[in-house]
Amino acid sequence: MFLGRFDHVLDEKGRLAIPARFRSGLQEGMVLTRGTDRCLYLFPESAWTGIAARLDALPMGDPNARNLRRAAFAAAEPVELDKQGRVVVSERLRSYAGLTGAVAVVGMNTYIEIWEQGAWDALETRVEEQGEILAQQMAGQF
Repeated sequence: MFLGRFDHVLDEKGRLAIPARFRSGLQEGMVLTRGTDRCLYLFPESAWTGIAARLDALPMGDPNARNLRRAAFAAAEPVELDKQGRVVVSERLRSYAGLTGAVAVVGMNTYIEIWEQGAWDALETRVEEQGEILAQQMAGQF
């Protein structure tokens, strides 16, 4: 389970320290890919396998399904923790998410989001401002 927000700095070689409390859930391997909202998603191998299976089940005759598969698989990169608990974020993924220095690593229960810190702070502010609206929408879900 991945919970909480941790602020880290991406070094000049594109290495990002993964919070110590998240590392045990990533020992089996992981996949780093583009997320929505200009962030990155870091999936444990087991979670990625489930996503990949659902994508593989999409009908090949549907052009939208083919494009979704292309977007998902082309952007995905297997990564490993080094001895210091860091992963290397490729230049392509760093560019997509605007990662240059300060980074927010955010637990999303079954996966991790990696944000440029200013973008995360702005999103967090918007979410806080919409708190009552979100609560009302969620009230019908539980």
